[in-house]
Amino acid sequence: MSVKMSTSSPEAVKKLVENMQADLRSLSMECKKKFPPVKEAAESGIVKIKTIAARNTDILAALKENSSEVVQPFLMGCGTKEPKITQLCLAAIQRLMSHEVVSEAAAGNIINMLWQLMENGLEELKLLQTVLVLLTTNTIVHDEVLSKAIVLCFRLHFTKDNITNNTAAATVRQVVTVVFERMVAEDEKFKGLTEEPPAVQGNSNRRSVSTLRPSAKDAYMLFQDLCQLVNADAPYWLVGMTEMTRTFGLELLESVLNDFPEVFLQHQEFSFLLKERVCPLVIKLFSPNIKFRQGSCSSASSPAPVEKPYFPICMRLLRVVSVLIKHFYSLLVTECEIFLSLLVKFLDGEKPQWLRAVAVESVHRLCVQPHLLRSFCQSYDMKQHSTKVFRDIVNALGSFIQSLFILPNTGNTSSTGTPAGGSVSGSQASGPGGPGAAGAGGALTTQAAFEYRGTWIPLMSVSVQGSAKATYLEMLDKVEPPSIPEGYAMSVAFSALLDLVRGITLMIERELATQEQEAAMREEAEPVLSPPQEPMAHEVWEEMVNACWCGLLAALSLLLDASTDETATENILKAELSMASLCGRLGLVTPRDAFITAICKASLPPHYALTILSSNAANLSNKVYSIQGQSVQMVSPSSESHQQVVAVGQPLTAQPQGTVVLTAKNIQCMRTLLNLAHCHGAYLGTSWQLVLATLQHLVWILGLKPSVGGVLKPGRAVEGPSTVLTTAVMTDLPVISNILSRLFESSQYLDDVSLHHLINALCSLSMEAMEMAYGNNKEPSLFAVAKLLETGLVNMDRIEILWRPLTAHLLEKVCQHPNTRMREWGAEAITSLIKAGLSYKHEPPLSQNQRLQLLLLNPLKELSNVLHADIRQKQLECVLQILQNQGDSLGPGWPLVLGVIGAIRNDQGESLIRTAFQCLQLVVTDFLPTMPCMCLQIVVDVAGSFGLQNQELNISLTSIGLLWNISDYFFQRGEAITEELEKEEAVLLKQAQDKGEPLNRPFHPAPPFDCLWLCLYAKLGELCVDPRPAVRKSAGQTMFSTIAAHGTLLQPSTWNIVVWKVLFHLLDCVRKSSTTADKEKIESGGGNILIHHSRDTAEKQWAETWVLTLAGVARIFNTRRYLLQQLGDFFKAWEVLLDHIQSAALSKNNEVSLAALKSFQEILQLVTPVKDTDKPDALAAMDVPHVLMESLQGSGPGRPLVRSDSLAERLAQRYGVQPSLPPPGEELDDSALWWSAWNTWYRVGTECTRPPSGGTDKLVFVPSQPFLTALIQIFPALYQHIAGGFSMEDLKKLGVILYGAVSVPISSDSSPFILPSYTEAVLTSLQEAVLTALDVLQKAICVGSENLQVMYPAIFEQLLLFVEFSCKPPQYGKMETKHVANAKYNQIQLFAPAEWVALNYVPFAERSLEVVVDLYHKTACHKAVITEKVLQNIIKTLRIPLGLKYACPAESTWKLAVSSLLKVLSIGLPVARQQASSGKFDTMWPELANAFEDFLFTKSTPPDNLSIQEFQKNEAVDVEVVQLISTEILPFANFIPKEFVGRIMSMLNKGSIHSQSSSFTEAEMDIRMREEFSKVCFETLLQFSFSNKVSTPQEGYISRMALSVLLQRAQDVLRRYVEDERLSGRCPLPRQQVTEIIFVLKAISTLMDSLKKTQPENVDGNVWAQVIALYPTLVECITCSSPEVSSALKDALGPFKDFMQPPVSKVQNGES
Repeated sequence: MSVKMSTSSPEAVKKLVENMQADLRSLSMECKKKFPPVKEAAESGIVKIKTIAARNTDILAALKENSSEVVQPFLMGCGTKEPKITQLCLAAIQRLMSHEVVSEAAAGNIINMLWQLMENGLEELKLLQTVLVLLTTNTIVHDEVLSKAIVLCFRLHFTKDNITNNTAAATVRQVVTVVFERMVAEDEKFKGLTEEPPAVQGNSNRRSVSTLRPSAKDAYMLFQDLCQLVNADAPYWLVGMTEMTRTFGLELLESVLNDFPEVFLQHQEFSFLLKERVCPLVIKLFSPNIKFRQGSCSSASSPAPVEKPYFPICMRLLRVVSVLIKHFYSLLVTECEIFLSLLVKFLDGEKPQWLRAVAVESVHRLCVQPHLLRSFCQSYDMKQHSTKVFRDIVNALGSFIQSLFILPNTGNTSSTGTPAGGSVSGSQASGPGGPGAAGAGGALTTQAAFEYRGTWIPLMSVSVQGSAKATYLEMLDKVEPPSIPEGYAMSVAFSALLDLVRGITLMIERELATQEQEAAMREEAEPVLSPPQEPMAHEVWEEMVNACWCGLLAALSLLLDASTDETATENILKAELSMASLCGRLGLVTPRDAFITAICKASLPPHYALTILSSNAANLSNKVYSIQGQSVQMVSPSSESHQQVVAVGQPLTAQPQGTVVLTAKNIQCMRTLLNLAHCHGAYLGTSWQLVLATLQHLVWILGLKPSVGGVLKPGRAVEGPSTVLTTAVMTDLPVISNILSRLFESSQYLDDVSLHHLINALCSLSMEAMEMAYGNNKEPSLFAVAKLLETGLVNMDRIEILWRPLTAHLLEKVCQHPNTRMREWGAEAITSLIKAGLSYKHEPPLSQNQRLQLLLLNPLKELSNVLHADIRQKQLECVLQILQNQGDSLGPGWPLVLGVIGAIRNDQGESLIRTAFQCLQLVVTDFLPTMPCMCLQIVVDVAGSFGLQNQELNISLTSIGLLWNISDYFFQRGEAITEELEKEEAVLLKQAQDKGEPLNRPFHPAPPFDCLWLCLYAKLGELCVDPRPAVRKSAGQTMFSTIAAHGTLLQPSTWNIVVWKVLFHLLDCVRKSSTTADKEKIESGGGNILIHHSRDTAEKQWAETWVLTLAGVARIFNTRRYLLQQLGDFFKAWEVLLDHIQSAALSKNNEVSLAALKSFQEILQLVTPVKDTDKPDALAAMDVPHVLMESLQGSGPGRPLVRSDSLAERLAQRYGVQPSLPPPGEELDDSALWWSAWNTWYRVGTECTRPPSGGTDKLVFVPSQPFLTALIQIFPALYQHIAGGFSMEDLKKLGVILYGAVSVPISSDSSPFILPSYTEAVLTSLQEAVLTALDVLQKAICVGSENLQVMYPAIFEQLLLFVEFSCKPPQYGKMETKHVANAKYNQIQLFAPAEWVALNYVPFAERSLEVVVDLYHKTACHKAVITEKVLQNIIKTLRIPLGLKYACPAESTWKLAVSSLLKVLSIGLPVARQQASSGKFDTMWPELANAFEDFLFTKSTPPDNLSIQEFQKNEAVDVEVVQLISTEILPFANFIPKEFVGRIMSMLNKGSIHSQSSSFTEAEMDIRMREEFSKVCFETLLQFSFSNKVSTPQEGYISRMALSVLLQRAQDVLRRYVEDERLSGRCPLPRQQVTEIIFVLKAISTLMDSLKKTQPENVDGNVWAQVIALYPTLVECITCSSPEVSSALKDALGPFKDFMQPPVSKVQNGES
């Protein structure tokens, strides 16, 4: 104790001693005159003090011992009753006390002295001060002394003096406190020393305090007497009390109970007092209040307890009760039940206003003590047969609030027992400050207030939240009931409600939290044991909530509805929210839903029909608390009257038509709702539906529309009167929208179950919205869909949990919905979720979590089942984005993604297909390397399906390009792909074996990499038979290019499949389609594209495809033959290919047939591997696309063949197969192949050259020239391969075809392109080819063996056939052909329908003739040539043009024929002479004679326009023939048959006699006479007439006969001339006669020359006679006048000089 320290220090002691001496001195001074005894006492006191100070070391102790004596002088001083002295003495006594040097005895004396002063009414304040000092500085005063001191204070309290009264009251309070403090200190001191024996229970004797210690005893006695006094009984211990007020007593009781509760709780004696004395007392004193009803008056108005409630006592009683309940509830359970029931009753409407106000304040005090409330609940509500006190308190508060709103009106009230029952017919008279002022005007004031159905109650601030600061319970000085201002009771009750909710929720939540923590810690420590006390705590909490929620809800709803103040509204909403959350945490569904429904209803406009809320409200209606018979409506019409309208919008429901109004309060409630969902979402469970439904409607009314990611943004309403928003709410909207988003963002903190609740709620909400969107064209509410999306997006980390329900709903319901906006958002949601899911960084990452990835992608695939195009568009756009963002990491998801891209159908429209195709392009360009190789096959299929779609041609074409790119990729990454596929294959095989099934894979036995190629080829194959020509063309080119470029990679066994399943299958399809194609003309190619006439029917377009396909297959056979031949069935394949070539060649389409032959040519030019790839000329000639050329040459950019081969080799090593090159030097035996080819060629040739059987039908098909040319051009190449076995039989076959081919006419409209102009002698290419074919044969025979040479005659025969064409062109069946000249120059006939024109065969025949001569030149001596009478045949053939001479179609023909004849004979005649004996030539001579005769004496006349030079040239030819006879035939007459020679001679004879033709004009006469010819004939005749070496008589005779005839004729001519000359006189003779005479004269001169050269013995004498006889006649002619005749005559007469010699005298018989 600090005082002790300061008072016991030496200085302080010294000072005390000095002061006391001083005090005594001044006392003795004062009393010197009036009170001598006192003076003496004072003086002796000084001495006493001095001695004590001198003798003792511990001066204070000594002083205390002698304190009675020390004090005595001062007591005596007080006894003088002299104010000055008394004051001095009291001060001195106080000083002693404060130094604690007063003993018990001294204290007793002091008290007695003070008592006397009190009775005398002296120094009252000083007395009180002294008592206080005495009792507070030490503990020596006990028992009666103490009681006397206390009574003294009480007595002073009741004096007349106000100041004294108040001071005394304060002193009493302090003294009472001191007494109890001493007891507490005493307990502290003895704590733990000895255990107190228990007090005897049930003993009501006031003396039963023997067990108590001194201070405790005092306290006990004091408290007991206070109770006595309050009860107006005599005290036991406080003897000498004269009067006492109940109010003061109650105050003292309250302060003791409040300040020292532990005393009562620790000591049974005291507890006993509480139970036995205090409680009955309180209950007794309460009675007037209980019985009293306002309106029944009581006359007594004295302060004594009467029947009327008395404010001071009542108020103090309530205070006592509050203390009792607060501190001693555990001791006084039953009593408290009574007290609480009383409190509840005091709130009754029939009680006086002030009583209700005080009672409300008391209730408020309870409400801020949640633990106490919990105890109530445990002790009463949870016990059977007990009053539900806690529930009653809450309900009472509720009905109290409700009662305040019921308008007071006059009249008697029927008594009601419980607040809930009965009905109010009248109400209490308006209490002080009644609601007179309230009314309509109230709404205008800004003061916070409640207004309900016209009742306006202002709201005051009554206390800080959480503390019950009372106003009227503190009015201890008031005796009259105060007037209660309007709204006070409401305000307190309102605070009480809020504090009650706040307290309970905080307490329970805190306990829940600690419990959860403990549970968690326990689980960490030992997860098995469950906490034992948990259920108990939970039960209490649940009971508390169950007990209070109805009352709270009723009151809060009413207040919420009535509230006009934002803060008040906020508080009410906060209370409802925390209750909802608490119920949710405790799992109490009904109350939770009820509170949430209340908030929801408050958010929506009044009477807004929202089924989910009304149905919920119906379930609650049986629990809704009613106010004195009037059921409380949670939402009421008054709401509209006093609220600021902030928004007008469209209702989402069908009921209220037109617009609905939102007030500021609605918006406030909405924010609370958001807050609830945001912060307490985890506990909402099924209430999510309520919350979300309400939010959806609000969002709709406010016109928020979803935007990206599901966030709602303010957007204008589409239909109806547009939403009207005030600026106030406009500024709020972004905030609300933000909170809405945050609300769903916070769903990431919900546990899985809560999250499911949220999703389910959203789904059912969405279902509702969808149902509403059916049928009517109103814009749908997209709230649910948008929020599903948002929820999904923020919960990506555990997306698996909610993925299925989320996507199932969106897929099956939303995306299928007929409303476009709805669908669109469904798709938007699903695609956004998928994209987010894939881009989210999951743990473990998606690449390692295949299942999750497939789960995420699955809905994307499911979207393909939706038929709406807009959905598919979204789906594909999503795929595109996924590819762009996550393409590299799709891995196992590829099949799904590709499936989506490939799920296109023709009925889906271009734009969809285009988008899908963009995706595919992206895949092919960027992602082939990143996807599993297993997916490559799918890529091929998908690309193929784009090729096959018929909506967009460009896409089809581009997709074929993609297939080419894919093949390139396969090629470049071959090894890697092979490895991966084989690993995969092994796994699949094992799985299949385990299941005992075969492996299900297309082209199974082939290795997997090859299968990939086969799939590619198969797809291209399908495209090659697409209905569109462009697609077919592109696909065909691509397919053959890939096979050509990359075929090396395939295993030999795979080639088998390629050939049979891909190539031949394709050929079959194409052939079938081509042959059945439509021949109708196609007008235009879509739009205004013009189609070339060569492509204007489906048939023609298919023809192109057939061409391309056949060429491609042939090329593969060509370039890959060494590989294909390794396959077992190569021969079979070859046969099939040839069959295709044949059917194409024989097709009725020129383009196809020609191309077939080109392919035929190609397979005959076999390429040996690698080495020959640098000779692509054959291909170049065949329009092979450039790209192919490159790939075939192996010089294409980036893929040299070397590389490809090395890859092929690597693959081959991998499969253990050697690259299949033929072993060196050992060519495979191919003859079978070639003979097969020859047979095909023969079949084609025979078929196409066979003339039509019908008549002059216009529709006959005649093969084209280029076709026939190509056909024949194949032979040389083919022949190389079959030369070895080529027989006569085959030669005959060949001949038939060559003949047939040349005979085919051409159509007149194409003749100008094929035929040269008629004047040029040129061969057509076909004719060239025919001759080349024979030439090849002839050369082969030439170098071939003997047995080959028997073919020569056959070749001659063939050629001679062609020679004949010069004069008689071949017939083609029964067709009428026009001569080419007519067709060409006769314009009129050009317009006849396709007219067939025979070719100009002359050049061909002539060339054939040249070949014959040439060949004969080489082969004249061959046995076969001789035996087969080739020469005779040649002559026989030549005879035709020779005979026709001028009648030949072309002049050149007979000239060539003559020169050829001459050449042939010059070679052949010597051979014939050699072989004369064999008779092999016998038949030839007559032929020859005929030929000469036909030519030299032709029946045809020369054309009129023949010029003189021409005629002379022709004559020279004739002369040449005669010269040949004279040099080659006549000299060898003895080797030649006589008849022949005879015929020759007569011919010469005929020639030498010049017969004149009357047709010649005179002027031409001399030229037209073939003078030169006649002369030569004559000379020859003469020459051989006189050389009679070996001549036969007959021969000689013939020549002699001829001579004599000739001479005779000359004689006649000359004579006639001479006569005519004479007769004519001066007149010249006719020109022809002159010419004739000249000729005769020339003949005579020729004869003379011959005779000169001849041996005279060879000349017959008769001839001489005739010659000489001519002489006179010649002489006679000298007179002629013609100079020409004269000169001829001169020539004729000249030779006669040789006869002018003297005659030899030989006279015989006398004659001379």
